[in-house]
This record gives sequence, structure tokens and C-alpha cells, in this order.
Amino acid sequence: MTPTKIVLDCDPGIDDALAIALAHGSPEVEIAGITTVGGNVALERTTGNALRLREFLGMTGVPVTAGSAGALLRPRVDAAEVHGESGLGAARLPDPVLPVAGGHAVDFLVDTLAAEPGEITLVAIGPLTNVALAVRKEPRIVHWAKDVVILGGAYTRGNLTPAAEFNIGADPEAASIVFDAGWTVTMIGLDSARHAQARAAIVDEMRAMGRLGRDLLVPSVEFYGLATAADGPAIYDACAIAHVIDPTLHTLVPARVDVETAGRFTAGMTVTDFAPKGAANALVATELDVPRFWDLVLAVYRDLADRLG
Repeated sequence: MTPTKIVLDCDPGIDDALAIALAHGSPEVEIAGITTVGGNVALERTTGNALRLREFLGMTGVPVTAGSAGALLRPRVDAAEVHGESGLGAARLPDPVLPVAGGHAVDFLVDTLAAEPGEITLVAIGPLTNVALAVRKEPRIVHWAKDVVILGGAYTRGNLTPAAEFNIGADPEAASIVFDAGWTVTMIGLDSARHAQARAAIVDEMRAMGRLGRDLLVPSVEFYGLATAADGPAIYDACAIAHVIDPTLHTLVPARVDVETAGRFTAGMTVTDFAPKGAANALVATELDVPRFWDLVLAVYRDLADRLG
């Protein structure tokens, strides 16, 4: 089967790192490029982390291009209290040797999608600033992208605020542009992704995965949250990659999603109407098949661990 070619826009970030490892490790995915945005930590750190991950995971042929440092109109927020000062929790990867690519992420997104219209899926697992700017610069990317998948939003409650999930709440205006652009956004939000919990048995399996487990997976997950027999931290961003690998893992429901940009207490809320009077603009994940998700993720990680030694 021909792998799905993706461009990954991200803000590494613990769960971004686990998502990058999943994408690189899966034979069902080909990464055409990584673009970075300020989010979980500042742009300098998200970009540095992407470069570290590229070399650690052995994906040196994949270009990494830096993008937007902050939101379109709002002060920058981050989640360093969750991801650690470095952004990668307790993982300590070697400093990169290879440099970041020249140019800006927005130009990379436009040029890459233009070069292969209908062939590349855009996967965004950080704030949507780069993607919104790319839409504004070249609206035709809406038609050039094979699909657009985001990790973000929620139709119930948020985690940045009671109303807003972090990636959407970090730049509501950008998210509004992306949802209103004219494509169908596959929204993998908190409602389904919060069930992708790395419980103690999962972490034990990761612990047996050689260098990958020792240096990246386990220190990342254990920093992220306490793993017990019944609970553990959710590796949210990996859910977007898992969807690309196997679209049947999530239950997807058509909906109209509008992003609140004016509310005093609700800015960044993804207002989701599952029975819209007009056309739907999104497919919203409502459920995750958790056992099959972990079967897939751990199998990919094992194969990647074997390759890394």
C-alpha cells in the first residue's frame, strides 16, 4: 500500500514528540516535512526539539522549517508547566548537528502542497497560526491538500480554559480562519483523545523498547503524568497520526464548528453543532477505539525501536 504523505505542523512538546515517532515509525506514513510553531514552549525550543527528534529518530532527510512564534492577535501562551522548560519533559536528546531549513513554514506549506496537489495530508498538532497564514497567503491550498487533520478543540470542555482546548485557545483567530477556509477539517479533539491514556502496563511495554523507550518514550510519558494501573497521561497528538494510519480508529461525526473569538470567558471555544442548518465544515471525533489504538501505537514503536537498536 502506498503510504500517506503528510506535512506535520507541530510544537514539540511531549505528545508532539510521541506523534513524530509514530509517524516516522509507521510504514503507512511518509513525512514530507515538519514545520514548527510556538505553542507548548517558545518557537526556538519547539524548533530545536524538532531538530533533535529528527536526528534521534533517524529521519535526517526530512526538512524542518520554523514558522510563527506567536498568535496572530493575542499574547503568546505556553504550556511549559506541563511539558517542562525544554518542552520534552525528562527526555534529554543530543543537540542536533543538521540545521533548520531556510525560509518560513508558511512558504514551505504553500510550496509543498502546490507541488503535489491532492497528494499530501496536512496534519496540524499545535496552534494553527502557520496554517491560517498559509490559507491567507494562498487560498488554493484548501483544494491542494488531500486532507487536513488537526489535534485540537473539544465539543465539551477545554483544558487551557473551561471552554478552550490549548491548541485552539492559543490562537483562536487562526483557528477560525482554518475552520472557515472551505475544506473539511478532521477534528481530533479532547473528547476522544483524552482516552489515549498511557497506563502503567503501557509504560512497562515502552520500557522494554531499547534506546527509543529509555531515552524518549518513558521519560516523556512519566514526566507528563503519573501512570497507574487504572489511569495515565493521554498522548493526545499521537491520536491525529493514528487517524492517518487507520481512519477507522475514531468515530467521526459531521458537524459545523465555529471558533469563538469574542467571548470574555469563551475565547477559543470550538462551538460544535452536530445538526447544522447549513453545510458541515468538519468531521469531529467522538470516540476512540482504545484497545486498537494502543495495539497500533505499540506495534509501530516496537518496530521503530528495533530499527534504532
